[in-house]
Amino acid sequence: MTKVAIVILNWNGEYYLKKFLGNIVENSRNGYSEVIIADNASTDNSVTWLKDNHPELRVIQNELNGGFAKGYNDALKHVEAEYYVLLNSDVEVTANWIDPIIKLMDKNPDIAAVQPKMLAWHDHESFEYAGAAGGYLDKYGYPFCRGRIFQHIEKDRGQYDDEREVFWATGACMFVRADAYHELGGLDEDFFAHMEEIDFCWRLKHKGYRIMYSPKSQVYHVGGGTLPKVSSYKTYLNMRNNNAMLYKNLPHKQLKQIIFVRLLLDGIAALKFFADGGFRDLMAVVKAHIHFYKMIPKLRAKRRQIQPRPVPYLYHKNLVLDYYLWGKKRFDQLSKKKFS
Repeated sequence: MTKVAIVILNWNGEYYLKKFLGNIVENSRNGYSEVIIADNASTDNSVTWLKDNHPELRVIQNELNGGFAKGYNDALKHVEAEYYVLLNSDVEVTANWIDPIIKLMDKNPDIAAVQPKMLAWHDHESFEYAGAAGGYLDKYGYPFCRGRIFQHIEKDRGQYDDEREVFWATGACMFVRADAYHELGGLDEDFFAHMEEIDFCWRLKHKGYRIMYSPKSQVYHVGGGTLPKVSSYKTYLNMRNNNAMLYKNLPHKQLKQIIFVRLLLDGIAALKFFADGGFRDLMAVVKAHIHFYKMIPKLRAKRRQIQPRPVPYLYHKNLVLDYYLWGKKRFDQLSKKKFS
C-alpha cells in the first residue's frame, strides 16, 4: 500500500496539467508517494495528453462530472494509501513539501487533516485566498483565514510561521488521513463544490480529530481555475452550501438563532447585489435559499448521524461587523478571547 497518494482532480484542466504536473511529479519523488490523476469526465484533451506525456502516472477516469466532492469520493474508493493529498491542478509545489506534514501526522494520530502555507502563484509574497495560513469560521458561518479576511489579503512577512491547530484546511491542498476520510464517508456529495472541505473538517472535529496548519510546507495556488471569481453560480453554491453546513453541524442550542440571523444576512447581501447591478447574484441568493429549504429533511437525517457538539477554534463574533463596521481587516486584529 502506498503511504501517500497525491490525487489531483481534473476537469478540463489540460492547461494547468501542462503547466504544473511536471513540477508536482518532480517534487514528489521521495520513495513513498504516488501521483494519481482523477479525471472528472473531461471533454478536453486532458486524458490523451496525460497518456502521451505521463504514461507512468495512474489515471482514474470517473464516469461523470459529479463535482469536487463526488469526484474525489468516487476516485478515492480505488486508492489504497495511508494518507491522501487532495491537490488542485493549479498548484505549484516546492521541494520537500510532503515530508514535514507527514512527519507531523505520523507523530499525532489525532490529527486528521493538515494544510501547508498557501501563497498566491501570481504574487509569491501574498497569501492566497483559498487557504492562506489556515482556515476559521465565525459564528454565522463566514469562512476566513489567517492572512485573508473576505477580500483583504495580507502579505506574507512570516507572521504566520507557527504550526497550529485551525478550524479547517483548504481543499486546494489538503493532507488527510485515509482512514478518517472513509470513516466520515468522504466529502458531502450534495454540496457539489464549495464549502465541502469546511463541512468535512467540521465533521472531523465532531469525531475528536484535530485540523492543523504547517508553514514548514509551502505551495503556490493560482485559484479560480474552474469558476471565475465573479460568478453567480459560485454565489449560489456558496450561499446554499454554507447554510446547509450550518444546519448539519451547529449544536442544537445554537441552530435556530444562528440560521435565522444568517438568512437575514444573506437577504442583506442580496439587496446589496441588486443595488450594485448584480441581478444574477440576487437571483442566485433566492435560488440558494429555495434549494436550502428543500434540503432540510435530508439535512435533519445527516444531523442525527453527525450528532453535533461544540468544537474548538470557532470565532464567536460576527465577522461582517468586525470587517465592515470596525475595520478589522487582518487576523491579528480579531479578539483572541473570542476563539474557543
